[in-house]
Amino acid sequence: MTATIDHGSPVPVHQQLASILRERILRGQIEPDQPIPSESDLQERYGLPRQAVRRAVQVLRDEGLVYTIAHRGSYVSSRAEETGGG
Repeated sequence: MTATIDHGSPVPVHQQLASILRERILRGQIEPDQPIPSESDLQERYGLPRQAVRRAVQVLRDEGLVYTIAHRGSYVSSRAEETGGG
């Protein structure tokens, strides 16, 4: 991921992160049933608090782009292909 988070933007950081991940999913860079980066990885990579990362993943879950398996992580939904990915 080469995109960055603009901490000075009026757009909340969790929405910026959701947009970055959404773009990767819809472009097929993360395929259905493959994991998205872990919360810890996203925190470190973008300098975000855990709560912002969790909110970003929740946005993608609400959109049906990812699903989460407890203690395992979040994965791209097969629905992502239907909405323009792959």
